[in-house]
Amino acid sequence: MSEPVLSAAAPTPPNALAKGTFRSLSVRNYRTWAMGAIVSNIGTWMQRTAQDWIVLVELTNHNATAVGIVTGLQFGPQLLLLPVTGLAADHFDRRKLLLITQATMGVLALGLGLLTVFHLVQLWHVYVFAFLLGCAAAFDAPARQTFVSELVEEAHLSNAVALNSTSFNAARMIGPAIAGVLIAAIGTGWVFLLNAASFAGVLLSLTTIRVDELQLREKLGRSSGGFFAGLRYVLGRPDLLLILFMLLMIGTFAINFPIFISTMAVSVFHAGASQFGLLSSMMAIGSVAGALLAARRETPTMAIIAIGAAAMGVGLTLAALAPHYLPFGLTLIIVGLAAQTLTTSSIGKVQLTTAPVMRGRVMAILMAVTLGTTPLGAPIVGWVADTYGPRWAIGVGAAACFIAAAVALFFMSRQPRELGAVARQPETSPSAHSRA
Repeated sequence: MSEPVLSAAAPTPPNALAKGTFRSLSVRNYRTWAMGAIVSNIGTWMQRTAQDWIVLVELTNHNATAVGIVTGLQFGPQLLLLPVTGLAADHFDRRKLLLITQATMGVLALGLGLLTVFHLVQLWHVYVFAFLLGCAAAFDAPARQTFVSELVEEAHLSNAVALNSTSFNAARMIGPAIAGVLIAAIGTGWVFLLNAASFAGVLLSLTTIRVDELQLREKLGRSSGGFFAGLRYVLGRPDLLLILFMLLMIGTFAINFPIFISTMAVSVFHAGASQFGLLSSMMAIGSVAGALLAARRETPTMAIIAIGAAAMGVGLTLAALAPHYLPFGLTLIIVGLAAQTLTTSSIGKVQLTTAPVMRGRVMAILMAVTLGTTPLGAPIVGWVADTYGPRWAIGVGAAACFIAAAVALFFMSRQPRELGAVARQPETSPSAHSRA
């Protein structure tokens, strides 16, 4: 059943048009959301680090393929549930949908934590919880990405998307480092339980947001055509197709950071839990820098996206060749900066050039391609790491980045008008957008 939609947006507060990198924080609703999200994001990164560690070290004998399977199960639902996740984000009240998904993920973290603390956890348990978490996240991702458009005005949307990425990656910088220390001190189970508790932050922020100040958005009607209307819309947009191709290549082979970092840390550098967590934090330093740079830009462009892909390829190449732990960690800063430039600019461009009534479905497709293709590549990359070594697995990711950048540059040279600029499209009907 469809949720009610606000009949009017609240008037713009005087400081809503503030300038600068953090201008979206001048909006109370966005500020409230951001405060809760950072707490939850830290817990999420703590759990991801603990999950990779328990699979690689405690439940298997450094089996990278098992880590790849967990990654695949966690991100597979992005593809499996694609026909309904974006439709749900467009159809239902996004705030209420997020309350459900965030609470569900908190309960799952609690369950895995209890199994681990009481020494009952087995590898298949981690597989099951990873899949269930992926199902909840598949509904959460498009709703969370598009909910930003209800928190801020259109003029702040690109900035708000970038600040969301800054929060997520600041948490990536803090969470793994905390997790590494806690794993060594009190064990992985308590890390899962702390993540479960961290969801209270985002749930509190969602309940204290001022609903009457949310921005007006169109209600999804029968004429919108469901998921297939969103698919037709994307197929009629060369710029979106190019972005999706790039994210397909990079999501499948290059965004397998849990495999890259864990296998290099354990198998090549023989690092402990705290050193393992520090590597993810070093990547997050670059990610935060990339997100803040994106927040300063008024409009993301295809050229920036292509540069991000090429720079990510360079960073991964250097990582594959790094002789020691410290140089490897430093190259991850480059990888993090480039990856964040690519993904944040892609999300910003897609949101800015997509009609509000179609955003949920288009973002679901984008998130499915970005995260849902990881299950296809993760077992392959894990197998390469087990068979030929982690350096070769990272090399596969670097090659995918270079291919994506080359294709982007080729099509930008052939179709500069269609692919080069960010043009806001005011129409609201899917049929109108199919001509864009």
